[in-house]
Amino acid sequence: MNIEPRADRRNPGWGTADRSAPDIRVNSDLVLIPVMVTDRQDRLITGLERDHFRLWDEKTEQIISHFASEDVPVSVGLVFDCSGSMTSKLAESRAAVAEFLRSANPEDEFSLVTFNDRAELAVPFTSEIGEIQNRMIFITSRGRTALLDGIMLSMNEMGRAKHRRKAILIISDGGDNHSRYSTREVKERLRESDIQVYSIGIAGSPSVQFRTMEEQDGPALLDDIAKQTGGRLFQVNDIAELKGIAVKISNALRNQYVLGYVPTAGMRDGKYHRVRVRIAQPKGEPSFRTSFRSGYLAPAN
Repeated sequence: MNIEPRADRRNPGWGTADRSAPDIRVNSDLVLIPVMVTDRQDRLITGLERDHFRLWDEKTEQIISHFASEDVPVSVGLVFDCSGSMTSKLAESRAAVAEFLRSANPEDEFSLVTFNDRAELAVPFTSEIGEIQNRMIFITSRGRTALLDGIMLSMNEMGRAKHRRKAILIISDGGDNHSRYSTREVKERLRESDIQVYSIGIAGSPSVQFRTMEEQDGPALLDDIAKQTGGRLFQVNDIAELKGIAVKISNALRNQYVLGYVPTAGMRDGKYHRVRVRIAQPKGEPSFRTSFRSGYLAPAN
């Protein structure tokens, strides 16, 4: 299974893509909003209770009827850049994936999508991390960067995920310069899903010249996509930091608060609803930062 890149203008007949994948929508009365809480030093904050949180759907405050902070299994789609610019970074990137897998919940499941000139589903969802690690050994770098196609293909595979909690982890060093799908299409699809996106953006060397506009805009693209879903971009300037960042993301997935609520009557309107979360700051504690999903697509009656 793969997504071919958009047709080259010099050869209009080249490449196809499957655009028939169904939209992912909230299909039950319960809306779940994962929330990550950190301090100003970016350390995870645990031990908060339901009463510390307040939540609004649009301008209407909601009753938090579901609250959890335990380590629940997650279905994680790994989206791995193997374009030509990753040649000198493959070994460290493979090690980062291995570290991420080792620090995961034993009940988690994973899929692997690789992308260069095109996106390919290298490993469908599996709970056997050895299948992912074995496939990673044979990855080589070449070609251009179909990042958006890789994200879309990973979202397609989420239709086969067995856990309600879903996340995508992107490891890439640049923007997109060869996808069939557009940024707008990917962002609209994510707005209709319940998937969190985390990104590891590997900064290029300052000595590299003639970086394309897409590569220069890569961090902003990854950051925009991740924030929309309640995830985060972790920018890596030193390749040696990769493994530590991978563990940090794994810990973030395992130490989130999940707030659930049943929207008040009249909100099943088929429209996109913006969500806002605030924390009642415990006395004597330093100020906290929150990362949460910015909204969801409500089902229609």
